Amino acid sequence: MKFVSFRKDGAVRLGVLADDGVIDLNQAQPQVPADLGAALQAGVDLQAAGKAAIASNAPRLPLDSIAYAPVVPRPGKIVCLGLNYFDHAKEGGRDKPDYPWFFFRGATSLLAHGEPTIRPRVSDKFDYEAELAVVIGKAGRHVKKDKALDLVFGYACFNDISVRDYQKRTPQWTIGKNFDATGGFGPALVTADELPEAARGLSIKCRLNGQVMQDANTSDMIFDIPETIELLTEVLTLEPGDVIVMGTPAGVGQARNPQVWMKPGDVVEIEIEKVGVLRNPVQAEG
Repeated sequence: MKFVSFRKDGAVRLGVLADDGVIDLNQAQPQVPADLGAALQAGVDLQAAGKAAIASNAPRLPLDSIAYAPVVPRPGKIVCLGLNYFDHAKEGGRDKPDYPWFFFRGATSLLAHGEPTIRPRVSDKFDYEAELAVVIGKAGRHVKKDKALDLVFGYACFNDISVRDYQKRTPQWTIGKNFDATGGFGPALVTADELPEAARGLSIKCRLNGQVMQDANTSDMIFDIPETIELLTEVLTLEPGDVIVMGTPAGVGQARNPQVWMKPGDVVEIEIEKVGVLRNPVQAEG
């Protein structure tokens, strides 16, 4: 099943995808909160609600008519992994890490499918990163690998766009990863039951103006999703609506010769097999 967040009349709404369009889930099933994060936090059985809505005569919105919002509009936590594909670590001159390079993103950095990502005034070192996002559906602390996938509700595409010179200003990467409108997230959340276990074996690509820049497979991750969840929950409680962003493969712009930076007028796409295509134009900051 696929869910989308979209904007309508100044508010974010939660939709479920049917063959003939998008159903406003709160409108069709009023017990369901209109925000995906809130629905997960409330423990709503979204699959059952989605099936009931699809089976009903609830109004359908044409998919091409909606204005997308980030899949989870305001996650409680967005935990990202750096250097989680060996070839990407190698192209950056680093060895395979013994422990994930975790960093956080804030909700104000997110943007939706179709929205412009904003290249900031202060830098032109604007780089793409194709990544798989994991959306947490159940709370957990001290969760072992063999139970970790019980926490996962679904998956989405993510573009961990980085302002590289700011990223390198400090030993920790937070400042270069949190410019406004640089975390592409969407277009849809695909529930875990629709994909292979732990989303393994899926093609992951980035295209810039139609040219393939990154081309890898989610099985190439150094730390897979169950191990990542085990390591994170040694430290913190994962909660419904939290997001884990699983790192990027080789081919980023800063590692190329000559380097490739996204510029206004470009279009960047992240495609993950069976998950979707996330597309964002690049726009200069006003």
